[in-house]
Formats: sequence, C-alpha cells, structure tokens
Amino acid sequence: MHAEQMAEEYPVVTVDSDAMEAARLLAEHRLPGLVVTDQGRPSSILPASQVVRFLVPGYVQDDPSLARVLDESMSDQIAKSLGGKSVGELVRDGTPELAVVDADDTIIEVAAIMARLRCPLAAVMRADQLIGVITASRLLQVALAAE
Repeated sequence: MHAEQMAEEYPVVTVDSDAMEAARLLAEHRLPGLVVTDQGRPSSILPASQVVRFLVPGYVQDDPSLARVLDESMSDQIAKSLGGKSVGELVRDGTPELAVVDADDTIIEVAAIMARLRCPLAAVMRADQLIGVITASRLLQVALAAE
C-alpha cells in the first residue's frame, strides 16, 4: 500500500494561526498533533504534548513538586497563557521534525521515517501539494489489517 492510499483528511494550521484555537482543535478532536504549514507547505508539527508543555510554567517544569502548592485558581488561569500567541511561537524550540513523505512511498518507507523522527504524523505530498496526513494509529491500522 502506498502513502496516498493511507492518507486521510486532517486539520492543518498555519504558523500564523491562533495558538488557543489550535489547542482547542487538538482537544476537541483528541489529536496527537497538528501539521503546521508555512506559505502553503508543511513546515513542522505542533504536538499536543508541546502545547501542554507550554501551559506549564518553566519553574514548575524544573521542579514538579511546586505544582502541589499552586491552587485551583492558578490551574484555571493556565490556559490563558496561550492567549495572543501564534502557532509559530509554540513550534520555535523543541518540537520534533515533521515527517514528510511522497504519495507513492510504501508503508514501510512511511513507517521508517515516522520512527526515525519519532513523529506521530506524516504529511503526504504529491509534487508541492499536501494531499493528506497519515497518523501513527492509521499506519498501525493498515499494518495490522495485513495480519
């Protein structure tokens, strides 16, 4: 099976998209991440884990025991840290490289690049056009169907 046959329609955001809206999209659809485009081309991935990381203040990431002393009002305010931010601001540092594959790549080629990059998504391209996305769960579904 080729990448084109495994690809599905999938939400895509741009580097200029609102970070809060991207977080809502991730939450509402329970997505592992979003493909981020820049000037119409896939450029990076915004993993849900990166959004969660952005929500947690650095001092709490450095010492998780501090999370116990923060009250519920702080917890209620934490998502507001995304306000006024763009997706581009969230993907600047520490995000994994996006797996990009050709439409005619085989399942093993797709799996190899996703594994090497530890990326839960692969953007499927034909020439310069994004035709869909393959999630790790979709890839597993196809691979296990052969059993």
